[in-house]
Amino acid sequence: MTSQTIMNVTALLNQRHQDILRATVRHYIATAEPVGSKTLVTEYDFSVSSATIRNTLGKLEKAGFLYQPYTSAGRIPSDFGYRIYVDNLMTPNKKRAKQIKQNLSQQLKQKTYNFETALQRATQILANLSGYIALITLPQTSPNQLRHLQLIPISSKQAMLLVVTDSYQTQSIVVDIPTTLGRDNEENQECLEEELHILSNFLNSQLKGKSLLELSQLDWEKIDQDFINYADFLKSLLKQLKTYLKTSVSTQMMIHGVSEVLRQPEFSQLQQVQMLLHLLEEEQEKLLPLILDIPEFELSNRRVTLKIGTENPLESMRPCSLISATYCQGNIPVGSVGLIGPTRMLYENTIPLVESTADYLSEALGAIN
Repeated sequence: MTSQTIMNVTALLNQRHQDILRATVRHYIATAEPVGSKTLVTEYDFSVSSATIRNTLGKLEKAGFLYQPYTSAGRIPSDFGYRIYVDNLMTPNKKRAKQIKQNLSQQLKQKTYNFETALQRATQILANLSGYIALITLPQTSPNQLRHLQLIPISSKQAMLLVVTDSYQTQSIVVDIPTTLGRDNEENQECLEEELHILSNFLNSQLKGKSLLELSQLDWEKIDQDFINYADFLKSLLKQLKTYLKTSVSTQMMIHGVSEVLRQPEFSQLQQVQMLLHLLEEEQEKLLPLILDIPEFELSNRRVTLKIGTENPLESMRPCSLISATYCQGNIPVGSVGLIGPTRMLYENTIPLVESTADYLSEALGAIN
């Protein structure tokens, strides 16, 4: 679901609906207890009756923003409800952003220090301030770069994208050919080969020498006029290229705060704990692409990646939310900062914490280079 769609959905909610949804989410985050109309009447000044609030909660539940864990219980925010809250109803806590930058500056004030040591300390500080699992990747100083790309037709409906990196690693990716490109008869096959050759040249001119993290900065919404008819196809190719390069990245990741987050009631079931620990300890190669993912939503005037519950592609991450942001060397992203916690996460604090940590690491990396 795009940010524009979410804004449109939110616009359909009147002010009372928005206020009650905001209060319900905040109360559940604070207490981990289902929220009922009596609680909202008692603790929030809505100036309406309990029956009116109960009716509004029912409408919000029917629309998919809330749900009841069992009959006669109060309501709990759904993943969709959290998404609406985060993107449109909350106010980020800017004081927390200043707090972490001050903490990092004060505790890493030594005249000389190893940047890896700074990353370890930053991971600990981020975990301690948030109460969640903090993850920071080491900078990719020499990431794989694209050396050559070529589209080769293998049928009238599919082509092979041949990718060669600067280390001469070769990978082939099968892609679907859109109906706008020539196909079917022999004449169209020749036309298809010619079009794919032209597109291959265009891809090389645009992408040669670029790394995974540089690809995250590309925006082909305003594509060259000569290639406007191929815009959707090229964006699809770019997405698959990013997926390939993510799986080829070899990096290290600092992790801290596991013991703290496991105290949350959401992780009271042993199976959930085991799945999460297995992911963190044994399957970091699956987690890394999520941390390095491209930002999709703009929050607090900054771009971050936020995946809530079922928005996560990994089953072991479904009870969790993941917030991440990249830190840079100059203008080039070289690493990522992330937080993993339950979907009942204090988003007002955690989003600024992640952003601020990424900002600090960018500044620190610039200062020692």
